[in-house]
Amino acid sequence: MKWLEHLKTINHHKRLVMELCFKAGLYRQGLMHDLSKYTPVEFLVGARYYQGHRSPNAAEREIKGYSSAWLHHKGRNKHHLEYWIDYSLDEGTPMTGMRMPVKYVVEMFCDRVAACKNYKKEAYTDASAYEYYMRSRKHYLINPETARLLEFLLKMLRDNGEEKTMLYIKYRILGRKK
Repeated sequence: MKWLEHLKTINHHKRLVMELCFKAGLYRQGLMHDLSKYTPVEFLVGARYYQGHRSPNAAEREIKGYSSAWLHHKGRNKHHLEYWIDYSLDEGTPMTGMRMPVKYVVEMFCDRVAACKNYKKEAYTDASAYEYYMRSRKHYLINPETARLLEFLLKMLRDNGEEKTMLYIKYRILGRKK
């Protein structure tokens, strides 16, 4: 019953992101995170291509040449850098990554950490999300300012741990009151 395992995976991921967002003071984003994964266009594809150790979107992409679930998902969730790709105003650069609002960069950070925890399980370390980002970043179309903030947070997590990083995000990055 791959659909049930897929449901457990997305529920677990959603819970991990929610916990991280709550630590940062992003309560609404924590509650609303990835609700589109429960829509038929995303859920049914996820159940069909479920493997347990990586995103089903990658498997769908390998078989079909694209992922219908991913195309739906990234267009509805502002915490994905792909949501923020638009036509460039610079001559000779057709598309570019737009600067993301900080609260979505923080949610993207939480999403990446949770995804690593979800898929790496016992092998997860505070360096996992940074290592994954570094392996993948060459193909990202991401605004330089957004990339700097995301990389800074991923390095902070790697070097200082989750507790210190989440407190820093809450009080220094998002400016929440103590």
